[in-house]
Amino acid sequence: MPETKPKITKKTSIGDVIQNYPETESVVKKYFGAGCYTCPGSKTEDIAFGATMHNVDPEVIIKELNEIIEKHKS
Repeated sequence: MPETKPKITKKTSIGDVIQNYPETESVVKKYFGAGCYTCPGSKTEDIAFGATMHNVDPEVIIKELNEIIEKHKS
């Protein structure tokens, strides 16, 4: 059985998304900006925190991230 990575949740760190799902780069940049790729806080800050800081509904971001991951798997 192939290994499946867990879905992204509000508690997933932005750094984990960047590292484990490079195909999500466009969504990360869209909502958080390119600065996340060099920001030390991205390693510990989760999607919910980043969404709050950027005044975006975290559910919107999570939905888009998971959709890209699913498309990339197929």
